[in-house]
Amino acid sequence: MALPPAIVVFLLLLPLVGLVDAVSNGYRVLDPQAVNIWRLQRLVEEYQIGRHFWDANLVAQTNNDPGMLPVVVEERWGDLKLGWFEQPLDHFDASNPHRFQQRYWVNTRHYSPREGAPIIILDGGAMDAMETLSILDTGIADILARETGGISVLLEHRYYGASIPVANFTTDSLRWLTNEQAMADSTKFMSTIRFEKFEENLTALNTPWIYYGGSYAGARAAHMKVLHPELVYGAIGSSAITHATLENWQFHDVIRRSAEPRCAGYLEKATEVIDNILDGGIGKRRFKGLFGLSDLKHDDDFVSLITFPLAHWESKGWIDSAEADSFEQYCAQLVMPYGNMSKDEVNALPFGHPGRLVDVGGDLFLDFSIVNWANYIKHHPILKACLEFVGDIDECFTTYNDKKYQNTDLSETDRPWRFQMCTQWGTFIIAPPDFGRPRIISRAINLEYKMRMCQQSFSPGEHYQIPIIPNITKINLLGGYDIAADRLAFIDGEIDPWRPLTPHSSNAKTRSDTILRPFKVIPGAVHLWDLPGLPDITDEPLEVRKIHNEIVHFVKEWLKYWEPVKK
Repeated sequence: MALPPAIVVFLLLLPLVGLVDAVSNGYRVLDPQAVNIWRLQRLVEEYQIGRHFWDANLVAQTNNDPGMLPVVVEERWGDLKLGWFEQPLDHFDASNPHRFQQRYWVNTRHYSPREGAPIIILDGGAMDAMETLSILDTGIADILARETGGISVLLEHRYYGASIPVANFTTDSLRWLTNEQAMADSTKFMSTIRFEKFEENLTALNTPWIYYGGSYAGARAAHMKVLHPELVYGAIGSSAITHATLENWQFHDVIRRSAEPRCAGYLEKATEVIDNILDGGIGKRRFKGLFGLSDLKHDDDFVSLITFPLAHWESKGWIDSAEADSFEQYCAQLVMPYGNMSKDEVNALPFGHPGRLVDVGGDLFLDFSIVNWANYIKHHPILKACLEFVGDIDECFTTYNDKKYQNTDLSETDRPWRFQMCTQWGTFIIAPPDFGRPRIISRAINLEYKMRMCQQSFSPGEHYQIPIIPNITKINLLGGYDIAADRLAFIDGEIDPWRPLTPHSSNAKTRSDTILRPFKVIPGAVHLWDLPGLPDITDEPLEVRKIHNEIVHFVKEWLKYWEPVKK
C-alpha cells in the first residue's frame, strides 16, 4: 500500500529535522550554510506538511499597540503555570512608551512556604523557551526546587519565543536586543514579580534567588551575579560562554582531539586532500560531483556544507534521542572499508596507502574514507529535500545571495541570535588561522566567510547600524575567562567544543573547586549535561547523578547563610 504523500515527506524530513536540532543551539546561526539548511527544513514543513512555522493562534497584546506582535497562547505544560510580565522595550530611555509581555512559567509543586526557601530562575537564553520546559519539569531546576522546598521559574529571553517586543526583525527593530537590555529584564522581573496565589513577597530582596543558565545564558547567569549581587544570591553557569571572541577555531579542535582517533585522523587527512584538490582547480567540479554538489559554485560553500555532520558532536547527550549517537554513526560510515576491502587489512594501512585507494575516474584515486564521506553527503536527506522542493543545488546552498539573509519578518526566528553574534558576541566558528595546525574543517572556512553574513543580514537602519565587527570587548570587560564571585558556580563538559570559551578554558587562570566557588568538570560530557534530569535521579548515568548531587549540596550550603534584608 502506498503511503500518503504527506507521510512520505515526513519520513524524508526526520533526519533533516534532527540535523537542524543539532545545530540550533548557537552553531546554526553562526554559519551561513547552516542557515540554508534551516531554511530548507522550513520550506519542506510549510509547503508539504502544511504546518506554518509561526503559530497562527494569536491574541492581541494588552498594550493595544498596533506595532507590537500578538502573543501566542499555549496550554499549560502539565502543572507548570504560564505567566506574562510587562517589560519596557527600552529600560534606559524613560521617554520610550512601548511595553511588551515577557513569557514565563512557574513550578510550585515542591514549594514549602518558609523563610529561606529559594527561587530557582532558569534563563531561557537565545531560543524559544518552550524548548527548555523539560528542564523546569524534570531537569535541574525541578531537582533543586524539590531538594530545597523552593520554586523554580523559567524566564523567556526578549525577542525569542512569544516574548517578541517588535513587529519585525529589521536592524532598527533589533537594536534593543542587547546583553544590557536583557539583564535589565531579569532584574526588573526578580525585583518586582508577584506570583499568583502567594501572598508573601518572594522578590529577590526578600527571598534567595539562584540564577541558572546554560551556554549563552550561562554567561548571563555569571554577569547577573557579578553586576547584581543584591538580587542574585547565587548563580550557576552551565557551559557558560563567558569569553567572546571573533575567531573561534578551537571549537572543531576539541572535536578533533576528542573523537575516536581513527575517525578524527581520517577527517584531518581527508580535509587536507580536499583543500589541495580545490586549490589545484583541475577536476574540482567532478570532485564536487562525488558529493552530489557539482553545481555548487563557490568552494567555501562546498566545504562548509560537507562538514555539517560535525555539528552532531554538540548533540551528544546522555538522554536517549535520535541525535545522541549521530556523530558516531557518521564516523562509523567514514571508517567503513569500501567495496571488497578487508576491514582488518585496510585498518592496518596508513591513510592514502595504495591498498586503500578507490578509482573514482579521471585518473583520480581517493582514500576510501573520502569516498565514504562523499556518499554520506550525496545520499543525505538535505540534498534529497533540495532536489525535491527547490530543484537547484546552488540556489539551496549558496551563501552569496544577499536576499537570503534580508527577510525581516517574524518567521525568521534565527535572526535575533544572528544579530547578537554580529553586534556583541562574535564567536564565529572557523578553521585554525595557522595553516600549519591540524584541522578537520577546510581552511576556506575563515572569518571573512563567516562574517559576510552580518553585513548581508543587517543593512543600516534609520536609527541603528551594526558595528563593522562585534563589540566583544564590552562582553569581556564583565570578566571573560576569569569572571568570578562568591556563590558563582561553573560546570562544564570535559569534551564540550565550547569549553575553550568558558572559565574552564586552558587560557583561563587556574582556580580551585570550593563550596563557595564551585568549579566542576563532568567527565566525558559535552554541552549542558547538567541541565536535563529524570524524575528518578537514580535512573541517571553515574556522572550526571553525581553532578546533580553536587549541585544540590553546594546550593544547600549556600542557603544556610542567607539572611533576609533588614527593614
